[in-house]
Amino acid sequence: MDRYTKNAFYISSEEQRVIKNTHVLLAGAGLGSNIAECLLRLGFEKLTIVDADTVDLTNLNRQNYVFHDIGNLKTAALKKRLKMINPDAQILDFNEFIHERNAEQVIKGHDLAVNALDFQSPIPFVFDQLCIKHHIKVLHPYNFGWGSMVAVVTPESKQLCDISTDYRFFETKMASYVFQSGRLPDEFLIEVSPLLKRFLESSTSMTPPQLSVGSWLAAALCTRIAYAASLNKPLKLFPDFYFISTLM
Repeated sequence: MDRYTKNAFYISSEEQRVIKNTHVLLAGAGLGSNIAECLLRLGFEKLTIVDADTVDLTNLNRQNYVFHDIGNLKTAALKKRLKMINPDAQILDFNEFIHERNAEQVIKGHDLAVNALDFQSPIPFVFDQLCIKHHIKVLHPYNFGWGSMVAVVTPESKQLCDISTDYRFFETKMASYVFQSGRLPDEFLIEVSPLLKRFLESSTSMTPPQLSVGSWLAAALCTRIAYAASLNKPLKLFPDFYFISTLM
């Protein structure tokens, strides 16, 4: 029996062949860890994972790691897990942070990219610019706790830096943009907007809180978008975005 027998009717054999040979770059192995597994299980068998972070206890509430991974490199732990799912998959892992000196070399040769980098520097903006240069579509996932959104950036779309060119607290700026867009369901806004407001008013320097629910919803959205992108199907491009919530 073929590995992807249960994908039948949703995905044709020709589409399965295309996504199997689509090379996806996962920049960041935090939220990227959830996305990587969802991509692999659908049939994306060429994945590159780039990160230099290690697993810690606080990652386990939402990222795709287990207790025994704590202290280990995220890229190595994730590759081991993915190869246990599909030993034949081509999983490349690079234990390094993406920076201006290596970004272009990392990006070259990929068909799609997932920008799951932390906004601790301008590098996420640089990453996008280089992907655009090489005609690579970029998926930007965001975990909003009980929901998630994904923005798709291409040479034809608006860029995330159109919201702000300042990388500091960019995640909260993106959240504010999405929440004020008028495109989210009332149920989600009623429950989650007050949480965002309290976070923005707090003096904490931590990154926004996240839940496992949002991580797996982001993985599902990214996988569906990657499927469509690999087959050149129409996509919503930024400033439009994809959104999904459990509060609907």
